[in-house]
Amino acid sequence: MFKKILIANRGEIALRILRTCKEMGISTVAVYSTADAESLHVRFADEAVCIGPPPSNLSYLKISNIIAAAEITNADAIHPGYGFLSENAKFSKICEEHDIKFIGASPDMIAKMGDKATAKATMRAAGVPCVPGSEGVMKDFKECQKLAKEIGYPVMLKATAGGGGKGMRAVWKEEDLEDAWDSARQEAGAAFGNDGMYMEKLIEEPRHIEIQIVGDSTGKACHLSERDCSVQRRHQKLTEETPSPFMTDSLRKKMGEAAVKAAEYIKYEGAGTVEFLVDKHRNFYFMEMNTRIQVEHPITEQVIDYDLIREQILVAAGVPISGKNYFPQLHSIECRINAEDPYNGFRPSPGRITNLHAPGGHGVRIDTHVYSGYIIPPNYDSMIAKLITTAQTREEAINKMKRALDEFVIEGIKTTIPFHRQLMDHPDYIEGNYTTKFMEDFKMKPLEKED
Repeated sequence: MFKKILIANRGEIALRILRTCKEMGISTVAVYSTADAESLHVRFADEAVCIGPPPSNLSYLKISNIIAAAEITNADAIHPGYGFLSENAKFSKICEEHDIKFIGASPDMIAKMGDKATAKATMRAAGVPCVPGSEGVMKDFKECQKLAKEIGYPVMLKATAGGGGKGMRAVWKEEDLEDAWDSARQEAGAAFGNDGMYMEKLIEEPRHIEIQIVGDSTGKACHLSERDCSVQRRHQKLTEETPSPFMTDSLRKKMGEAAVKAAEYIKYEGAGTVEFLVDKHRNFYFMEMNTRIQVEHPITEQVIDYDLIREQILVAAGVPISGKNYFPQLHSIECRINAEDPYNGFRPSPGRITNLHAPGGHGVRIDTHVYSGYIIPPNYDSMIAKLITTAQTREEAINKMKRALDEFVIEGIKTTIPFHRQLMDHPDYIEGNYTTKFMEDFKMKPLEKED
């Protein structure tokens, strides 16, 4: 087992990893930018090393600084969390070269699954259902035009190196295709330095449902059931739940088996998710694979009583998994609390938290790194907390979430708490009747005026 793990991340996920390390008797090293000097992960780690100024490219994305921090503290493993360098094949390779265990996928695996077109071709070979579309990156607009005619409109153009909705365009008719092709390539080139595009059939009324998997060094994999991540804004998830209200026992079994087949075909090691689009007829199609821990992993932990970070560490240390598949025994919902103003187009709202009161009670979990007096820097993702409620039924989990949101007080900045509170009262959400298009029609009710 590892003696010391460096956590190459910040915020709530750094604190989440740190807690499990402490419970396992493993020493921890926090790294931080100057903007995060007062963050809780810095305060609670056994050692902390400043790795640069606030911009990510000079700190949390600066591989040389992170490797130097690991070497001066004699860390024998690095946990990258999510985001930043968690799916960076070069970083994984450099860790390997410095005899530091990267708690995540191998460089080869990240390279294979990080490129969406390559991942799709691999999944086709594994026999996993894929959305009809291009076999790989399209060489030019002429090929794009020909393929769109073959698979039929509507189609979706996607950047092969994409993420966060960048380089994506839905095209409903042929006369719009060329403009979409040009703008998507331009956006992808600017965002990722790669303007390669592939095409898929646009799935109408889709659900975004992912299957959590874990694989070990022997090539064995298991699944930990599904999470429904369909409530999204600009392709960014807002809330997630498990089990999915759209799922049937038969569909869960089929999707779980497909995800395990995918993981074992590529001999995947570590925790990851196989993400699917599911149409209104409950046909499912492989979308992408994330070779890291997910933001929404706590809801899976809650419904099957399973520490996913612990499992990641054990697998990285060479401990084989049980091979048992898990199915939810409870219902869990996660609301991502962002420092954003939902009444003003979800505009970011960094600044000082002047007062904070966190909800509690049975079945309420909060993963957060913020506290009263904490200053939220403008340099990073705006998520500041995850509020998770767990109960015997979906109805109870929603009612518990309403109560917890009502108790959650964060003053000094704007947050998405009012949005989530309205979402929990929305008739379609209550009925489980939502798709990835749900937010297109969602309108915030006006703020009530204070007396």
